[in-house]
Amino acid sequence: MTRADAAPPAALLNSATRHSGARCVALCLMSTASTGAGLLLPAALGRTLDLLLAHSPATRWVLYCAGIVLLLALLDAGETVLGGTVDARTTAWLRRRLTGHVLAVGPRAAARFGPGDLVARLVGNAAQAGTAPAARAALLAALAGPVGGVVALGLIDPWLAAVFLAGGPLLALLLRVLSRDTTRCVADYQQVQGRIAGALAEAVAGHRTIEAAGTADKETARILRPLPELSRAGHRMWRVQGRAAAQASAVAPLLQLGVLAVAGLLLTRHRLSVGEVLAASRYAVLATGVGVLVGQFASLARARAAAGRLDEVLSEPTMTYGHRQLPPGPGRLELRGVTARRGDRTVLDGVDLVVPGGTTLALVGRSGTGKSLLAALAGRLAEPDAGGILLDGVPLRELTHKDLRGSVGYAFERPALLGTTIEDALTLGLRPPSPARIREATRLAHADDFVRRLPKGYATACADAPRSGGESQRLGLARAFAHDGRLLILDDALSSLDTVTEAQIAESLTRGAAGTRLLIAHRAATAARADAVAWLDGGRVRAVGTHAELWRLAGYRAVFGDGGRA
Repeated sequence: MTRADAAPPAALLNSATRHSGARCVALCLMSTASTGAGLLLPAALGRTLDLLLAHSPATRWVLYCAGIVLLLALLDAGETVLGGTVDARTTAWLRRRLTGHVLAVGPRAAARFGPGDLVARLVGNAAQAGTAPAARAALLAALAGPVGGVVALGLIDPWLAAVFLAGGPLLALLLRVLSRDTTRCVADYQQVQGRIAGALAEAVAGHRTIEAAGTADKETARILRPLPELSRAGHRMWRVQGRAAAQASAVAPLLQLGVLAVAGLLLTRHRLSVGEVLAASRYAVLATGVGVLVGQFASLARARAAAGRLDEVLSEPTMTYGHRQLPPGPGRLELRGVTARRGDRTVLDGVDLVVPGGTTLALVGRSGTGKSLLAALAGRLAEPDAGGILLDGVPLRELTHKDLRGSVGYAFERPALLGTTIEDALTLGLRPPSPARIREATRLAHADDFVRRLPKGYATACADAPRSGGESQRLGLARAFAHDGRLLILDDALSSLDTVTEAQIAESLTRGAAGTRLLIAHRAATAARADAVAWLDGGRVRAVGTHAELWRLAGYRAVFGDGGRA
């Protein structure tokens, strides 16, 4: 069974905010304190001006103003540092969560989104979503500025606040429209970015093919084909923000002029002093602080759109494991009525197959008959749509993670050698094997000779170890042999080997290696060395028997072609 380890974008951003909760609170308090200091400054300046005009002692108030300005500078510096820290911590948390989830999902994630798009989400979208907690913390202060400005206007004279509040609903409506339209435009922009990143990743992976075909210009054009669409999405995004800022900027001066006009009228009637008029003008600016709010809402809209793209990945279900342990046994593998689909196509249809413990079964079939999918199902790298798979009588889905991954070993056509050195790459697993076991497995895979010829032998860095496709496959085989699994699955893991080396390794597998072996065979000679052969055709097991028995069938012989290779 699988599960979805995800939450809606808002819930994801809430979790990210809680991750840096203490820092977000500190940032919110610091931003609010800065806003509070900014609200005190106009009143202090107004009081100072009144004292100076009255030729009264104003030194203390001048010092108050200087102290507030200094405090604002210190708080602004603290906000910058703390905001950057929160952004970095949140981005790192989101990337760790996304990376762990992608690895838990396995091949389905790359199949659905593509490697390039996943990288774009992991790098770019996680960074954009990571700005949300700091933007949320700063939003309270950004809202406190206008609210505090209106309150201060009301304290100076209620008529000043009334004039401003007359246009307040229009400003609120503009900000709401901005938030809605920006989210939609940013989502479109990020989606096109992901498509470009996916195409670029494909081209980088196939750069040798592109160079050999001389089609670099065509590939460049293919990768950049969505650029006009990206440009249109970007222009829409900036038009939305620009239009909202322009509309808000048109309303804001009118409100400020209205406040100043009323303040001037009150001044002529001796209800306000000159200093209070100065303070009212500054508070009117703070009350119409649309620029700050536009920036904050736009930042949150971009973060929400990015979080939505992260949530799409996190919504992909991950594999769950059971609580049963494997009993002692020889590694008997059973497939009962296994059906597996890829899209609308049924690749395997009601497959029944038994591999007796301690034997070697070769899977044979034409390309596209489901051999690699069956190999993935046999070790639960993929789930069947129907049917069950058992190892020594226990359904794979009921096994604990430790028992399943410790009992099933894999070798692939293109093994990923993960680790700092060659020895690190060979020890990858839940239970790292001993150095002696590593050397034994490497000799069994006929890789020991070329590893010892490397500059530092087994201590050679993987990046400094040039190797052919066949040498990489032998290292992948050595890693699988070293972990002594009850079931060993070779998914096309001999395809890049020369005929002699493949024959030697196949002989070692079928005669000397312990446990049960399931291997995909392309050469007739390899199939002949197996204890039995399962012939896949049309999504079903057409026949099971020894190679010699099946060789009498013309259809089976045709699988290998004239060259004896499938």
